[in-house]
Amino acid sequence: MPAEGFVDALEAQIAREFGASRQYLAVAIWYEDQTFPRLARLFYAQALEERGHALMMVKYLLDSGVRPRVPGTKEPQGDFADFVGPIRVALEQERKVTEQISDLARIARGENDYVSEQFIQWFLKEQVEEVDLFSSLLDVAERSRERPMDVEQYIVREGVGGPADDATAPPAAGDA
Repeated sequence: MPAEGFVDALEAQIAREFGASRQYLAVAIWYEDQTFPRLARLFYAQALEERGHALMMVKYLLDSGVRPRVPGTKEPQGDFADFVGPIRVALEQERKVTEQISDLARIARGENDYVSEQFIQWFLKEQVEEVDLFSSLLDVAERSRERPMDVEQYIVREGVGGPADDATAPPAAGDA
């Protein structure tokens, strides 16, 4: 069974992952409303990915004999001044999540909960990819501020946000 401090911290992270999913959904809706279909699609996919991360954490706790709580989340930001703003919000969010996931690893190690520490390693690897994705996208968006459709073309040309099934990913609650 995971250490109690780790369980508490992981339940808080589950809420943050669901919150991130809702934030990315709000961004996707904003982009779709602003007629940026590729950015919208990217953020719809990110919303599902974050939901999946939360469900992986839920599954880990269930498999470990713990029925997790699913706390509520705050309302996401849904209005932005320009097309660059949502990408900046996403990058800031991913940097913060990286710190939070690192804290989960620290808590697990500090409580000698090596199984939970091992579980968290996949999420640390995932965060490197997420921060890189949004750092690159923000760089392109800032350079293309006067030509926003260049970002749409960049997403297609570079395959940004394309399928990335990872056989090493933990199972998610509800997976068959």
